[in-house]
Amino acid sequence: MKDNLSMGILLKNAQIVNEGQLFPGHILIKGERIAKIFSQEDDISELEKENDTINIHNNYILPGVIDDQVHFREPGLTHKANIHTESIAAVAGGTTSFMEMPNTVPNTLTQQLLQDKYDIAEKNSLANYSFYMGVSNDNIDEVLKTDPKTVCGVKVFMGASTGNMLVDNQKTLEELFSKCKLLIAAHCEDETTIRNNSAIYREKYDEDVPISCHPLIRSEEACYKSSANAIALAKKYNTRFHLFHLSTAKEIGLLDNTIPLKEKRITAEVCIHHLWFSDEDYEKKGAFIKWNPAVKKASDRAALLQGLLVNKIDVIATDHAPHTIEEKLRPYFNAASGGPMVQHALVAMLELYHDGKISLEKIAEKMSHAVTDCFKIVDRGYLREGYFADLVVVDLDNPWTVEKENLLYKCGWSPMEGQIFKSKVMQTFVNGHLVYNRGIIDEDFRGKRMSFEV
Repeated sequence: MKDNLSMGILLKNAQIVNEGQLFPGHILIKGERIAKIFSQEDDISELEKENDTINIHNNYILPGVIDDQVHFREPGLTHKANIHTESIAAVAGGTTSFMEMPNTVPNTLTQQLLQDKYDIAEKNSLANYSFYMGVSNDNIDEVLKTDPKTVCGVKVFMGASTGNMLVDNQKTLEELFSKCKLLIAAHCEDETTIRNNSAIYREKYDEDVPISCHPLIRSEEACYKSSANAIALAKKYNTRFHLFHLSTAKEIGLLDNTIPLKEKRITAEVCIHHLWFSDEDYEKKGAFIKWNPAVKKASDRAALLQGLLVNKIDVIATDHAPHTIEEKLRPYFNAASGGPMVQHALVAMLELYHDGKISLEKIAEKMSHAVTDCFKIVDRGYLREGYFADLVVVDLDNPWTVEKENLLYKCGWSPMEGQIFKSKVMQTFVNGHLVYNRGIIDEDFRGKRMSFEV
């Protein structure tokens, strides 16, 4: 009779990166979950006979990336992307779970529209998923109906956004922060500051504003003023608040690293592009690195990485936001902001590891463990026995070049084109299923809706 650890998938001869440790070992997956983690010294000869065995050949296993901020554009904007195509890019890049934004069309401002997105993902997503409820100036009653056990949080745009989602009414913000029991995540840029700066540069350049002016229009002041206001509200009402895509050194001063993440009421995120690019790259990349908030100075980039390392910034995300090439090539004010990143997020961070700027253990912490702790995700984000087997195998010595031919984004371009990465994602498991295997994708597989502790 076979024991209860049999009939699974055995990943042998791996370097396991998990919870601040890096050690050689083996992982047994049974069904959707991790059944057992073995050290290198454990005898697994019987398990090899009883399970499907995959030799990892001393490559590295990390917990699957959990991306807390993506725009997969469905419904309503599917000429740019959709949940199916972008979840394919996600799993190919080692991202096993995502949380998606409400500025689709229509904006996700009712419980029914929120459920519609879950229904789409259930049918189409290869990765695990959750969706934010959107906030407008007039839908607070609807927001307060959101179930904290099955929805990652609510998203408020305290800056320019799509449709009816700019919340610029202080009374609405006070009501939201005082009544909402879910995590409130915010895009913070002060709209008045941006409008005033836009007027200055329009007067100087008319409509031909150079892209290099983007971080001057969407300035440090615009970010700091809005972030400070949001954090003051969160402190006033003891609201659980998460600050999206930090882009300035100055904002780091608003954040705390003196208490453990699980006890924090105010947390923050930095995105790959703000750790990778600086304003020196606008000349070469143009609007292909136009994001809101803007990519700013090299000194901001350095400060953001340092803030991440000392735990003032808690998680890494992508703000994956595809647009068509045509939408990016318009004159400055009409050029779309945002870009695709989910396929290249993990390898970009691994490049920083190769450069000696961050450890593998810290990458696993900030892209997986801390996201789970921040959002209180159930049974994901760690390589733990009993947790869902969401994990990624990476080869740290397998150079490759980002080219149009190997892009999986529906939009067909990447700001990383031409970049040579030293590391490559080899395999991705979602809920114990090998969904990505050395370039082969199981497009018939479907991820699960994430759940959250209350």
